[in-house]
Amino acid sequence: MRFAVDRLDHIVINCKDVEISAAWYQRVLGMERETFGKDGRTALRFGGQKINLRPHAHPITEWPSGRVTTPGSQDLCFIVTVTAEQIAAHLENCGVTIEIGPIGKAGALGPIDSVYCRDPDGNLIEISSYG
Repeated sequence: MRFAVDRLDHIVINCKDVEISAAWYQRVLGMERETFGKDGRTALRFGGQKINLRPHAHPITEWPSGRVTTPGSQDLCFIVTVTAEQIAAHLENCGVTIEIGPIGKAGALGPIDSVYCRDPDGNLIEISSYG
């Protein structure tokens, strides 16, 4: 049987401290926090997707994950509807250090303007907009 992938539904980020990570994504990227599941897991919603936050110390046998669950090992790109200059100003207002940018990059649908920063675990976060 052949099939085609339609879209990403959610990703999981391994983090040292779920509370600190959730607060950062809410404050800096405007994501909505949600508690789900019988064990009170934490997710962050944006658009039609979500990020599940997995505590790094949680046993893999109880919550399946990749073989390596090291916090800070993700590189993620989020598309926003403001300019790269506005992204940079917002990050500065939030006290977030800009690693690189604004800089032109290649997105899935063509050229994007990107600003890079890091979340509390050190994951590389690219915030971008299409011209």
